Amino acid sequence: MAIDLRTSRFWRGGVLLMFAALLSACATGPRIRSETDPEADFSRYRTWAFYDPIAMEENAGYSTWITDRIRNDIRQEMGRRGYTFDAKKPDLKVNFQGILQQRTDVYSTPMVDYQYFYNYRAQRYVAVPFWYDQTHVSNYTEGTLTVDLVDAARNRLVWTGDAIGRVGRKAPQQQLQDVDRAIFEIFQRFPFQAGSNVPVPPAPPVK
Repeated sequence: MAIDLRTSRFWRGGVLLMFAALLSACATGPRIRSETDPEADFSRYRTWAFYDPIAMEENAGYSTWITDRIRNDIRQEMGRRGYTFDAKKPDLKVNFQGILQQRTDVYSTPMVDYQYFYNYRAQRYVAVPFWYDQTHVSNYTEGTLTVDLVDAARNRLVWTGDAIGRVGRKAPQQQLQDVDRAIFEIFQRFPFQAGSNVPVPPAPPVK
């Protein structure tokens, strides 16, 4: 079941939980996916602004230090690609949001055990091994951080990127580093420079 942070009461009391360990699922970071509108002409886009209201802040009435960090990271990534911030007449509007989903993993582990039988010939008990699969069930919460780029003139989504990982608890400073890394890796999938369809050269990884 998905929990939309834009409308859930979970937002006010626990939004930071989603980002506390977005990268904790594996050492290499979150899963990243992206999609591009095949009809979009990115050579037309040179300026940008934030979508109003931002989905993650909608219905909450305030920002947080996490959403402020996401805004700053997005400013850096858009600036790195040559886009100019223009709040009055942007070509693109950038939105971001978070969703929580309850997940269940079911997996099997090979196991070995022994049964003991008395061997009359040897006059002793003999261990006979047998193998079986032990089933494990793991319940966890998965968080998805999504960044959308919207054609401002048409109000049409032209590119979207997601960072997906398990939710857990981390120290505040580590949370900020994880947010930085998630936004960086999302934008690594955005291959366009301002005013052209030229792919963006890979930037140094965030440490």
